[in-house]
Amino acid sequence: MDDKEKRLTPVRRDRVIIRTSIVGIAANFLLSTFKAVIGVLTNSIAITLDAVNNLSDALSSIITIVGTKLAGKKPDKKHPLGHGRVEYLGAMIVSGIVLYAGITSIIESIKKIINPEKADYSVLSLVIISVAVVVKILLGTYVKKKGEEVNSNSLIASGVDAMLDSIVSASVLASAIIFLLTGISLEAYVGLVIGVIIIKSGVEIMKDTIDEILGKRPDPELAKRVKSLIAEEPDVRGAYDLIINNYGPDRNYATVHIEVPDTMTANELDILTRKLEYKVYMEMGISLAAVGVYAYNTNNDEAAHIREKVCSKILSHEWALQVHGFYIDMERKEMRFDVVFSFKIPPKEGLEIVQADMKELYPDYDFVIVPDVDLSE
Repeated sequence: MDDKEKRLTPVRRDRVIIRTSIVGIAANFLLSTFKAVIGVLTNSIAITLDAVNNLSDALSSIITIVGTKLAGKKPDKKHPLGHGRVEYLGAMIVSGIVLYAGITSIIESIKKIINPEKADYSVLSLVIISVAVVVKILLGTYVKKKGEEVNSNSLIASGVDAMLDSIVSASVLASAIIFLLTGISLEAYVGLVIGVIIIKSGVEIMKDTIDEILGKRPDPELAKRVKSLIAEEPDVRGAYDLIINNYGPDRNYATVHIEVPDTMTANELDILTRKLEYKVYMEMGISLAAVGVYAYNTNNDEAAHIREKVCSKILSHEWALQVHGFYIDMERKEMRFDVVFSFKIPPKEGLEIVQADMKELYPDYDFVIVPDVDLSE
């Protein structure tokens, strides 16, 4: 199945997210209710905190639904690129709820360590906890799979969190069995571990969401696929400087430079760029907002020789990653090209070194060198 077949329409995607979230709400609410009752009856802090954790998961699913509905609003004059990033704000709220649940768990567990209370387990309580472990594993697998299908960070995080919860519930069950067999109560300590696990999960959700809001490096496979699609065209020798801006799940806008023969006319370029915009959108669902052009010398062996020499000199520096967009005007004695610098050196410093190298190699030439940042694979 290719990328085009995998993509869902925004309406279908929202329906999947909402339906999956409702399943999560129902399952977590029932688990929370059963655990809360058992926790109170058995005087078990670990079971009670696990119930609170399930309740926070249900609340997270509700926020996911609200965020999805708001993110699905149509673009307007004030927000011409839509409201897709609202989903990320929803994920931030979810992470805050998870962190609060974790901190609460730690505080209550410490209180129980200082002032311990004896737990009183029943066969029914152990059965319910065992069922909860199985339910959480199935729920987590289901939600995570649906999240991956529709590219929803919130659902993926909820799925991972549910599978993590199964481990938490299993640890509660283990502490109960140990108590029944040995009389040693690990309740409060298990609650403490649960709190740490919950906080870790909240921090990871928040970190992933902040990365999306700040703007992170595009997925390497996605970037390579886009460049490959563009470079398939006979007149395109290479695709460079790809920038993919994300305005919410499956809402990507990109800019790119292409290298084409210096013999192409403006009309031919217009036809080519429009073809590329259509092709990339239909195949990848990415809108090419702008396509820049680099010309390369055709039928000029000397230019090819100079290009090879220039590239060899520049790429001898470990911080110089790529040279592209090379063109030389023999009559005007001018060279122009871009250099991609790694993050090991400030672009201005790297540019000064490259300019000095070029003046040493070709003192009679003028240079137009543009520093590029390592934005994508």
